[in-house]
Amino acid sequence: MRKFSVVTLQHHPITMNEAASVTEACDQMRARGPGSVLVTGQAGQLVGIFTGRDAVCRVLAQRLDPSRTCLADVMTRDPKTILPDQTAFEVLRLMAEGGFRHMPMLKNGKIVGLVSRGDFKGVELNPDHEECDLWEHLH
Repeated sequence: MRKFSVVTLQHHPITMNEAASVTEACDQMRARGPGSVLVTGQAGQLVGIFTGRDAVCRVLAQRLDPSRTCLADVMTRDPKTILPDQTAFEVLRLMAEGGFRHMPMLKNGKIVGLVSRGDFKGVELNPDHEECDLWEHLH
């Protein structure tokens, strides 16, 4: 049976410097659709991830001003990452175990993509995949 590569699911992420404001990040998420922004440091390396959940729980619920709050102050630092050669089912399992909806994809330390939980619609139910029963064990 074939392995379903996670590379087929990835899309190009929004990346922003950690000094960018929450407002800027939310504007980009609204304009481009994904529910997260990958946050980079001065050298362009991944330092965090900012999600819609972070916007609600760490900014709005804390009554912070999104235009004056930088991503570095409210992002999830050092997010777990995946590699391009991992299977979709390995990534699905990592997401379930960690409670993640988004996982950055790195290759040689460089950001090459982002996989979202929503990218897996229908994948876990496809009987052609050798790992098809994994989904049943995750619930």
